[in-house]
Amino acid sequence: MITRMTRYSFILLSGETKPFLKRLQELGVVDITRSAKPVDSGSSAMFGQCREITSAISFLKKTDFSKSPDAGAIEAAAREADVEGDAVRILSQTRESLEKLRAAYAASEKERERRYPWGEFDRETVGKLAEDGLKVRFYSVSKKKYDRSWEDMYPLYVIDDSGSSVLFVTVAPEEGYSFPAEEIPPLEGDWKESRAESDRISAGIIKLEGKLLKLKDRIPDLQKELDETAARLDLYLAEASGESVADDLVTVLEGFAPTEMESSLSKEFDEMDMVYVKEAAKEEDNPPIKLKNNKFVKQFEVLTGMYGMPVYSEFDPTPVLGPFFLLFFAMCMGDAGYGILLIILGQLLKRMSGSLSRLGPLVTTLGIGTFFVGIVLGTFFGISLADAAWVPEWLKKIMITGEVAGYSAQMVLALGVGVFHICLAMTIKAIGYTKRFGFMQNISTWAWLILILGIICIAALALLGIMDKEATRWAVIVLGIISGLGIYIFNNPRRNPLINIGSGLWDTYNMATGIMGDVLSYIRLYALGLAGGMLGAAFNNLAVMLRDGIPVPGLDWLGFLLIVVLGHALNLAMSCLGAFVHPLRLTFVEYFKNSGYEGRGKAYRPLGLEK
Repeated sequence: MITRMTRYSFILLSGETKPFLKRLQELGVVDITRSAKPVDSGSSAMFGQCREITSAISFLKKTDFSKSPDAGAIEAAAREADVEGDAVRILSQTRESLEKLRAAYAASEKERERRYPWGEFDRETVGKLAEDGLKVRFYSVSKKKYDRSWEDMYPLYVIDDSGSSVLFVTVAPEEGYSFPAEEIPPLEGDWKESRAESDRISAGIIKLEGKLLKLKDRIPDLQKELDETAARLDLYLAEASGESVADDLVTVLEGFAPTEMESSLSKEFDEMDMVYVKEAAKEEDNPPIKLKNNKFVKQFEVLTGMYGMPVYSEFDPTPVLGPFFLLFFAMCMGDAGYGILLIILGQLLKRMSGSLSRLGPLVTTLGIGTFFVGIVLGTFFGISLADAAWVPEWLKKIMITGEVAGYSAQMVLALGVGVFHICLAMTIKAIGYTKRFGFMQNISTWAWLILILGIICIAALALLGIMDKEATRWAVIVLGIISGLGIYIFNNPRRNPLINIGSGLWDTYNMATGIMGDVLSYIRLYALGLAGGMLGAAFNNLAVMLRDGIPVPGLDWLGFLLIVVLGHALNLAMSCLGAFVHPLRLTFVEYFKNSGYEGRGKAYRPLGLEK
C-alpha cells in the first residue's frame, strides 16, 4: 500500500537554511525540495507576519499552567478573560505586561525578604519622630564587629541578633550625629506591606496567565491566518521578481513526510520557531511514494521500482506483482532440484555483506516457490518424476501431466494463469480508474470487464453442462446488450453518440487483437519450463552415455559427474535469466498495460545523514 503523506511548506531567510537542513538530516524523514526567491518590501512584510504568527502559535502550544500551585485560580481567570480581536497583538501585549509583573514580583519578594527580619513597625510613629527632628537609622553589622558598648553610648535598639548579623536601629537628631558603622538604606515599610504588594502583583500575574490560557483557544484561528498569509506569500514570491532587500533571499522549501510522523515532526518544527504550513498531500502535489507492505511483499518492491513508482492516487501494484512474479518465475524454472539450489544460494547470500545480502531473502523465496511448482510440474534435475519408479504414487497424483482437449495440460495451465492475470488487471483498472476519475468516465472500462468475465463464466457453465443451450443463448444476448451499450453508446456520456460508436469500434479492434496477443504471451511460462526440463534431461542422458562409453573404472564416473555438474550449472544460469526476464516482461507489459498502471511516481528519498 502507499503510505499517506503530509505536505510541508517552509519559508526561511537564506541564512537560516543550512542549520534547518542539518536538522532535517538528523530527523531523516522529510523528502525536501528547495528554491530561492528575492526579498522585497512586500514579501518582507508578509514574511515577518508569518514569523510573528508562527512564534505566537509555538508559544501558546507550550503554555501550560496545570502544574502551577495557582492552577485553579488561573483557570478561573481564563474563563473571565476577554481575548477578542487581534490574537497576535493581544498575546504580545500580554507577554510584555506579564514579563514586567514577574520582574516586579521578584523585586517585591526580595524586598519582603529584606524587611522580614526587621519585623513590624508603625510608619505613622516614624513620621512623628521625623516631625520632632529625630531620624530613624538602620544598621546591619556582623556579630564579630558589633560592639556591645554601643548600647550604652548611643540611642540604639537591637531588632534581631539571632543570625550571623546584628540588626539594630538608632534614633537621633539629624544634626551632629555620627556612628562607627555604615548605615543601610532605610526601609520604606515593614514586611507585611511588602507581602501585600506581592499578593497584589501575584493577582495581576494570575489574571494575565489566565488570559494566555484563554488565548490557546485561538490557535485554530491563528493557524488559519498563518496558512492564508503563507499562501499569499508563496503566490507573491512566484509572481513578483522585486528587487532584493540588502541582497537577502528567502528560501522556500517544500517537503513531504509520512502522515504517521506528523505529530512528532510538528513538535520539532514548533521548537525551531520557524514559519511552516502543513496539509494533507494531494495527487496534484506529486508527493514522493513510500510503499508499506508486509515482509513477504516487501521483497518484491524492488521490481516495482524498476518500472516506476505509482502516482499518489494509484494502487500499489506490489501485492499483486509479488505472488504472480513468484509463480511465473517458478513455472519458467519448472524444476524442483533447481529450487533447492536457489534456496541454498539465497541462504549463502544472506550471510554476505553489502547489497548482495539484501537479495538473499528474495532468492530464497523464489527457490521455495520453484521447488513446490517443480514438484507439481514433475521435474527434478531434468528427471521426470511422473515416470520415476521411486516416486510415491500419492505425489504423482498432484502432478500436472497429460493432455487437456488434445493440448499439453501444462500449456493449458499457463494460458489459464494468463487469462486470470489479465482479468485481474482489468478489474483493478476498473476499480482504480473509477476511484480516481469517477464512474461516468469509466463506463467503457466496466463494460469490457463485464463482457470478458461474462463470456468466461458462460463458457465454463456451458461446458460443465450447468447451463443448457437456450439459457446460454439468452445469457449471451443479455451480456452482449449490456456490455454493447457501455462500449458503443455510453462510453463517454458527454460526447456525441456517433463519436462514441467510432471510439467503441476502435476499442474493439484494439481489445480483440491486444487481449489475444496478451493471453498467448503466457505460453512462454510453459515453453521456458519445458525447455529447461528437456535441456536438463539432455545433460543427464549425455552424462549416462559418457559413463557407459568409458571403459576405465573411476574415469567413467568422473566424466559423468563433470557433465552433470557443468551441464546443470549452465542450465540453471540460463533458466534463472529467462525466469527473471520473461515474468518481468509479462508484468511490465501484459499486466501493467491492462491494469492501467502508469508508474510515473517518484520514490520517497528523505534527506538524511550519509551512512
